[in-house]
Amino acid sequence: MAPTAASALPLSAAAAFVLLAAAALVASPASANEEVDALMAARRGLEDPGGVLASWDPNLVNPCTWFHVTCDDATNRVTRLDLTDLNLSGRLAPELGKLEKLQYMEIARNNLQGPIPPEFGNLGNLISLDLFNNGISGPIPHTLGNLKSLRFLRVDHNRLTGPIPRELTGLPNLVVVDMSNNDLCGTIPRSGSFANIPLNSFANNPRLKGPEVPGAGDSDC
Repeated sequence: MAPTAASALPLSAAAAFVLLAAAALVASPASANEEVDALMAARRGLEDPGGVLASWDPNLVNPCTWFHVTCDDATNRVTRLDLTDLNLSGRLAPELGKLEKLQYMEIARNNLQGPIPPEFGNLGNLISLDLFNNGISGPIPHTLGNLKSLRFLRVDHNRLTGPIPRELTGLPNLVVVDMSNNDLCGTIPRSGSFANIPLNSFANNPRLKGPEVPGAGDSDC
């Protein structure tokens, strides 16, 4: 016997519920929650005396409505982090390396300390890394040599130490580098993407010994 309209209604309602649930999953993929977790880890590592990160609410489905965060409209994935000139202090969170679609990390002119996390080398879509005018210390991670989309690397006016990683010379799109006013040592690479970087981009590093001699490799720090 064919089902009546009344008996078919529960099935239609159930189907509609399934469709709505599926749509919700598409709108809020697991990746969005992972990005919320990564950004909240970053917030926990920062002192924010001005409350500029107050909109960062971990209960939201995704972080695209947070101030200082930009997302791609089509995917709701985080593409830009703008935290420059916000009087933040603390340390850079390794979890930021999980923002797989991030293109711009702008965290300049604050009071950050501690190292650049090696996990930033996982940001394969990163175009610009701006960490200048902080108190960041330790070496420049050689893992940044994995950032094949990187065009702008500005880490000047910090307390960075150690040699300039030669892996950076293999970045095919790198056009702007500023490592001045740190405490880097060794020699300045002049091959690959560093061939056309002005030497004043490395100024005021008292332990840098000038351009490397071709074929000689880097000198010991």
